[in-house]
Amino acid sequence: MVFFSGFALCAALSSAAALQIPLLSSSNQAALGHPHGTKPLVNSTELQELISGDRLMMRAKKMYEIAKLGEEEHNHPTRVIGSAGHLGTLSYIYETILELGDYYTISNQSFPAITGHIYESRLVIGDGVAKSAMPMGLTPATKDKEPVHGDLVFVENEGCQASDYPDSVSGNIAFVKRGVCSFGTKSEHAGRKGALAAIVYNYEKDAVSGTLGTPSPDHIATFGLSGEDAEPVLEKLDKGKRVDAIAYIDAEVNQILTVNIIAQTTQGDPDNCVMLGAHSDSVTEGPGINDDGSGTMSLLEVATQLTKFNVSNCVRFAWWAGEEEGLLGSDYYVASLPEKENKKIRLFMDYDMMASPNFAYQIYNATNALNPNGSEELRDLYIKWYENEGLNYTFIPFDGRSDYDGFIRNGIPGGGIATGAEGIKSEKEVEMFGGKAGDWYDPCYHQLCDDVSNLNVTAWIVNTKLIAHSVATYARSLKGFPERNLTAASLSATSNAYNEDIKYHGAKLFI
Repeated sequence: MVFFSGFALCAALSSAAALQIPLLSSSNQAALGHPHGTKPLVNSTELQELISGDRLMMRAKKMYEIAKLGEEEHNHPTRVIGSAGHLGTLSYIYETILELGDYYTISNQSFPAITGHIYESRLVIGDGVAKSAMPMGLTPATKDKEPVHGDLVFVENEGCQASDYPDSVSGNIAFVKRGVCSFGTKSEHAGRKGALAAIVYNYEKDAVSGTLGTPSPDHIATFGLSGEDAEPVLEKLDKGKRVDAIAYIDAEVNQILTVNIIAQTTQGDPDNCVMLGAHSDSVTEGPGINDDGSGTMSLLEVATQLTKFNVSNCVRFAWWAGEEEGLLGSDYYVASLPEKENKKIRLFMDYDMMASPNFAYQIYNATNALNPNGSEELRDLYIKWYENEGLNYTFIPFDGRSDYDGFIRNGIPGGGIATGAEGIKSEKEVEMFGGKAGDWYDPCYHQLCDDVSNLNVTAWIVNTKLIAHSVATYARSLKGFPERNLTAASLSATSNAYNEDIKYHGAKLFI
């Protein structure tokens, strides 16, 4: 793994200093250490008792002030990678850990990241606007950022082979079914065949919110379309009728440099590391105080309070950049690990969105049958804690939507908790957790209103205590937790087993 002291974080620090980013001062922190000058071995109950809602909210208010640094460029608060708001977030994290003295070593890992922005788009099919049409993430613009016109050309199968695309797609618009292979692959095949644009329609009635993933010179402007809107088009094409369309996307895709921040305890067995992470960036559209400011700040608070204790196993905190662009930071980190360093990570815990206003206590349903050995033991730790606290919980799919994905794909057991994003809360969940049925768990998910008022403090405190419990448990002892003993072959097998049913890589579908 290569770390850089690099200019990226230096720029963040100097930018933050110039803009006077507020930090939690030492006067606001409980005294570090132990009354008798020695530190006890970490204890879950004692660490949990140090978690304070007031301190979490102090951090939230500061995070929102940092997000305002993005206003000059984006006209609203944001912490998207490349923005002053994200640079300020990096500075805040870095400075907070530095204030904790020599308890942690801190490193920044600089890496190239892809960021995309869609300024305007429209898709007209026949004589009507396709209301469900959404441009794919990281899509290029239509030619010259102008509307293009052509016939819809049906693509055989799921468009995963070049042979699926007829010659007639050249100069027209490819109409491709979702499934089997990535959206990026479909866009590439259509582009190589000379299509002006591509539409990937769903096999279900729902809309398709997807991403093309890693940019390719062969990618073309690509939309997702709901199965409901696609159905009448397919009926016409099946009867041999002509269907024309106008596609327009004004977008740009850029490469920038950004930074992961890693803090590791100087004490504890360095060959047995307990790792946990949150992402430091938001989407362009808003300040991201719940997504994932809440996880970022929970980790900062747990890292701060952990300094009052000794640990048996090393604890490694990570703040990933580029999660919202497709898990870029966590993917880069895991891909950079030599096998020897990979094996030192006993487990990875993901903490993304800890305080959704219409929350449910959600546990990723990670089993050892489909994931690296130890994932199920972590899942059961969360279950037991909620049960001991007399709290309800529910399971959610372990489907690649957050930063655990790269770890699982590379043989590292993982899991995590969440409080919900754009999913709809059911009547049964209202009975379990309160709140409002029929609404999103976070009605401000990926929107401008994801500010300080968008936090459920009760849920945030509960889940930060659970984070503290998970850290304390494994930092104290890994007795009974499955050993890491993976060969390269078994790493590959784990990855293949996990990948079969995974349709997400981050917040957006990629298959």
